[in-house]
Amino acid sequence: MIREERLDWPGGAKIALSIVVNVEEGSEMTVARGDKGMEPVDELGIHIKAPIRNYGNESNYLYGLKAGAPRVAKLLRDHDAKASWTVAALSLENHPQIAETIVALGHEPVSHGWRWVHQFKMDEAAEREFIDKAVKSIERTTGTRPYGWLSRYFHTDNTRRLLIEAGFDYHMDDYSGDVPFWDRETVPGRPIVIVPYQLDSNDMKMWTDPAYTPANWLDYAKHSFDQLYREGEEGNPKMMSLGLHLRIIGRPGRIWALEEFLKHVRARADVWIATRREIAQHFAKVCPA
Repeated sequence: MIREERLDWPGGAKIALSIVVNVEEGSEMTVARGDKGMEPVDELGIHIKAPIRNYGNESNYLYGLKAGAPRVAKLLRDHDAKASWTVAALSLENHPQIAETIVALGHEPVSHGWRWVHQFKMDEAAEREFIDKAVKSIERTTGTRPYGWLSRYFHTDNTRRLLIEAGFDYHMDDYSGDVPFWDRETVPGRPIVIVPYQLDSNDMKMWTDPAYTPANWLDYAKHSFDQLYREGEEGNPKMMSLGLHLRIIGRPGRIWALEEFLKHVRARADVWIATRREIAQHFAKVCPA
């Protein structure tokens, strides 16, 4: 018989909600930072394989920092919703007001790499340096080292071992379920918590093709929450991931959808809105390695 995933949460919560705010703006690819070409992820889907700058897309990313970030931060504060901010370290160096906001809110900085670039082509030495630079940089800008890691989707065969060696508590490059679990195999005797992340409820669906409208995204997010909450009521509590981006959800025509989702969540009792480190620490406590 297939057993349903479950994990008891603090206070008997029916669901753990993990809000992830991705900060990639200010460290995306551009020839101005020595890259071979422009950033391929563009709301318009325009990407030319040529060594030229895409000033329009660079300004689209800048929108997230100038206009989107204040809206997102205000909603999280107003609804007392903790978040894990997966930050590309260089983004915080270039825009320290974002680091100051994370600290002021009492939220968690998570490493999204030294820059928002692919690390899968790196050899072991280069990837180790990439991880080390990210840790030191985020600690300088926020006062706290990151304990979790999220790659730009792809990672290498070495990544998880290097994260363990660098003192990370958890890794989020996993999409296999709705509760944390242990990786005991990568480095025997030095397990690491895997806190799964989910892409289906990510606001990137409003940027990529086929795209959700804000109403589609809200409907999907609410249905995901309601299904997991119901499973928690039936005795099998799980977690939900909600991935956000300053340049996407922070737009005036989209921010309302996040507000409506947070209102929907706050209308329910027994919901634990927690950082991913809090979730990883709870899991390690109740399910020792």
